[in-house]
Amino acid sequence: MSAKVFDSDASLDERRVIIRRDGGDVEMVELPWGLQPREPGGRPFTIVRAEDRTFPTHRCLVPASEFRHRSQGKRYSFSLASGDWFYFAGIWRPATRDWPESYAILTTTANDDIAPYHDRQMAVLRRDQRLVWLDLTSTEAELLQPLPPGAFKVSLLRDPTAQAALAF
Repeated sequence: MSAKVFDSDASLDERRVIIRRDGGDVEMVELPWGLQPREPGGRPFTIVRAEDRTFPTHRCLVPASEFRHRSQGKRYSFSLASGDWFYFAGIWRPATRDWPESYAILTTTANDDIAPYHDRQMAVLRRDQRLVWLDLTSTEAELLQPLPPGAFKVSLLRDPTAQAALAF
């Protein structure tokens, strides 16, 4: 399996591979991003605050090699300083008559590397934590914590339209 870039500006229904338990097996399925809104015509939930909550069922993993986020008009890339890929902790919901099977990503307080750009971040799990999350062998409060300072490499992304404008 390969992980790909996760862009927080992606469309709400962008389909991605998630990993989840199916009985005793682990399966990979492709689902759209965004849980059914509470009110008809409302905005789908793409992220869910993790603090003080439990997620005893429907846990999933969203593999990623980096994530991208816009802050103060600039776009940034965040990847693990080790170069390894990782997972976002997520939840999925079965399809209803009005909404397809879909997923959302959990958020935590931003770690020191991300805090200059945003006060929240998607909950990042390292590869060795994947089964701990799927198998409920640790509490959410223990597992869904910001990574230590220096865990992320931050890069400013160049605007491809600005480069094209310079060519004229």
